Amino acid sequence: MNFFSKLKNGLKKTRDNITKRIDNLLMSFGKIDEELFEELEEILITSDIGVDTSLKIIEEIKTRVKKEKITDAIQVKNILKEELLNIVGKEQPMLRLGTKPSVIVVLGVNGVGKTTSIGKICNLLKQQGKRVLVAAADTFRAAAIDQLEIWTKRAGVEIIKHTEGSDPSAVVYDAIAAAKARDFDVIVCDTAGRLHTKKNLMEELKKIFRIIKRELPDADIETLLVLDATTGQNAVSQAKSFTEASGVTGLVLTKLDGTAKGGVVVSIKSELGLPVKFMGVGEQIDDLQPFNPVEFVDALFA
Repeated sequence: MNFFSKLKNGLKKTRDNITKRIDNLLMSFGKIDEELFEELEEILITSDIGVDTSLKIIEEIKTRVKKEKITDAIQVKNILKEELLNIVGKEQPMLRLGTKPSVIVVLGVNGVGKTTSIGKICNLLKQQGKRVLVAAADTFRAAAIDQLEIWTKRAGVEIIKHTEGSDPSAVVYDAIAAAKARDFDVIVCDTAGRLHTKKNLMEELKKIFRIIKRELPDADIETLLVLDATTGQNAVSQAKSFTEASGVTGLVLTKLDGTAKGGVVVSIKSELGLPVKFMGVGEQIDDLQPFNPVEFVDALFA
């Protein structure tokens, strides 16, 4: 099964929550009127596209309906699809990994799928011919290092680790030294599953970035935030908090196959302007892939 088929299957709950309800709505309305727009707005909001984004989409649809003199309610669906694509973008966002080594710092609260996402990203990078080294800098959580080691073995990449409870920035420092000495292309740094309310953990994160910038002043650095799609608008709140604290450059959205809240992709892009760089629709090592916005919207309306 190719990834688009997996994506289409994975988005079934979201599609049922958005597209099927919209189809039923449009078929029940012979004409386009204010009541139709109100019901369409309610569907978008309850699909975790978010209030502000939903209102913006409805206004754009109203403008186009009037301008293009559209009278058939069914045509509203095509306009909606185009507007969603305008929000998520048509270009596929790529990782910026032009230096050797480059660094990927991975953030996210516990339980979102951070460790598994790291393993899957490492697998993708290795398939691209890159030599990858993982820094096990989540030293706070019990068994975090062991879990990460299992995933690095699956991906066939190397790991630098210290004992549980050790200094996370020391792990990153050692990983950078190893990458320089042994000619690695990418360093992937795991970090603690920190909550934005835990100030000491955010300070630890800033320390990690200081080490990276001091030891690799010219390196490309990607800061990826892993979010659980099943949490809906809570994921938007997490993204806002982490972006304010640590300059997130992209998102990894997991568990899209287990939720009807896939509309959160649209909400995050609209409200924060952050690109989704990877999306996951399953548990297998190849079930996380680079986010393709055109395929995402196509799968949503498939």
